[in-house]
Amino acid sequence: MTNMVTEIVAFLLTISGWVLISSTLPTDYWKVSSVDGTVITTATFWSNLWKTCVTDSTGVSNCKDFPSMLALDAYIQVCRGLMISAVCLGFFGAILALVGMKCTKIGGSETTKAKITCLSGLHFILSGICSLTTCSLYAHRITSEFFDPLFVAQKFELGAALFIGWAGSVLCILGGFIFCFSMSEGFSMREYSYNGATSFLPTQNKKSPDGPHKDAADQSSSARQFGRNAYV
Repeated sequence: MTNMVTEIVAFLLTISGWVLISSTLPTDYWKVSSVDGTVITTATFWSNLWKTCVTDSTGVSNCKDFPSMLALDAYIQVCRGLMISAVCLGFFGAILALVGMKCTKIGGSETTKAKITCLSGLHFILSGICSLTTCSLYAHRITSEFFDPLFVAQKFELGAALFIGWAGSVLCILGGFIFCFSMSEGFSMREYSYNGATSFLPTQNKKSPDGPHKDAADQSSSARQFGRNAYV
């Protein structure tokens, strides 16, 4: 029962983390233009993995998709691949978790379900690592440009999508480790062996290892001893 509750908690953590990671892909604000040192702000620039936009003071936004995938910066291409991998790994991890959890009726024996649950945990851990790497790489690029005194172009700050991605990564990794640790009970199979009633023979009824020859010799010796005593 305790193991089942642990798996349910791990499932809720990982699913919540996977939903947060998936929501970062369409989120607009991966980076937002900095207003540090600006007295009057007439426009706000923001960008994500797919497009860059500008919002003027009236609230009207104009967006432009990245024209070519091959012309993109390398870090954006890496972030795209890692985020897509994180979403796919989380999806397959959720399916494996539903099959391997003890509260479901599919998946086979307890040992098989424990292996499937552990595999699900590994999927979620990898999903969290991919998302964590993506958000950290993107944030490192933003901060390195922001604190570079030689960088004269528009500077940006961390957007909300990065914090959402970090939170989802932590939840996926935490839930994945809980799934992996919950497999120990599935492998500890209790073996019950029934031993029949053991008959204990009295010592005097046990046959000697020498067999019937020794018994016959004992009887003849007793008879000779009885014969000598009869004439005394």
